[in-house]
This record gives sequence, C-alpha cells and structure tokens, in this order.
Amino acid sequence: MTIRVLVADDQALIRAGFTVLIDSSPDCLVVAEASNGAEAVRLASRTRPDVILMDVRMPVMDGIEATRLIATDPALSNSRVVILTTFDLDEYVYEALRVGASGFLLKDTPPDELLSAIRVVARGDALLSPSVTRRVIEQFNRLSPPPSRGDEPFAVLTEREREVLAAVARGLTNSEIADELHMSVATVKTHVSRVLSKVGARDRTQLVVLAYQAGLA
Repeated sequence: MTIRVLVADDQALIRAGFTVLIDSSPDCLVVAEASNGAEAVRLASRTRPDVILMDVRMPVMDGIEATRLIATDPALSNSRVVILTTFDLDEYVYEALRVGASGFLLKDTPPDELLSAIRVVARGDALLSPSVTRRVIEQFNRLSPPPSRGDEPFAVLTEREREVLAAVARGLTNSEIADELHMSVATVKTHVSRVLSKVGARDRTQLVVLAYQAGLA
C-alpha cells in the first residue's frame, strides 16, 4: 500500500526537499503541498492523505489551528498529523498534541528516520518514543492544566483495560506493559486496540493526552 503524504510548510525549499525525499521511497507519495495552514486544511479535505507533515509557524493559519480542524473533521479521521518543529519539544508541540497531532519530528531528522516515522504514523502506532512520552506528560503537569473532561470516556473500560491505559499513559512500550501486567505482547496490543476504540482516540499519543485531561495520568 502506498502511503499518501501532504507536506505543509511556508518555505518552498523545505517543501521541495521533503517531497523529493518522500517520493524517492517506493511506498510513499506526496499527494499535495501547502504553504499555509488554511491551504493544508483545504488540500487535506480534497486529497485525504494518510499522513500530514505540518509546520507550526505559517501565515494565514498556523499549524496548530490547521491540526485542530483536521483532527475534528470526521471525513479526515484516517489522516494523521505530524508536527514539524526546529526545537525539541517546544511550547507549540504540547498544544499541537492537545488538539490532535499524532506526534512530532524535528526538521533536521535524518532522511531514513523521517520515512520510518511516516510509516509508523500511517500504521496508527505511537510516533513518540516512551522517553519522549514521559517528558510530554511531565510538561503537561508543569503547565496550567486544561479544563478537565472528567473520566466519562473511560467509564466503559474494564479494570484490565484501565491498567493497560495507565501504563500507556506512563509511556511504557507494549513489551514493558506485558512484563508489568504479566500478559503476552499480543494481549497487550489487543487491549490497547480496544481502549482506542472505546474512548475514540486516534492513536496512543491521543490516549496519553486524554488520560492527562481526565486526571488519570
């Protein structure tokens, strides 16, 4: 299956560089390029990409608002947004994760790692590494907390699913969760998939954010 990618950045040279790199991979294809957030939203609706590489600082509409609009559009429920940033975990990353981004990448990420990240996100897996997930949670707790959503979305979870969710929110990998909860990795994956479905989260990254907002992380 070819992974369809939209690249959104206000610098033409950066867009061109990403496009050449992505199109050089046999399983990836750039279907559109956007120079601002509004254009990214419009082109996403038209092309329905699997992955959107989104710069934050763009004219007309920034990447945060564009991400929010894309993440809340039911027609784009299968599109994953990856934030492009020049600074590791800068202030914009947290807001982007809150509004629906599936992860972030530094703009100077090595080519092979960029392509690998696109494949990871397209599969619906977590792009954030466990160590980064832990740092995200720490930063969320340091910042002024957003209004709590309460734990209503999690009321449908079984006790075991809540244990798995808590472990995911702590940034544990499937293998670490399996060891801690004494189950197989395959069983962990099944539980994670059920939790995602029950709470309506797009991916593991969103589980972390939702758990934090509900006060469960």
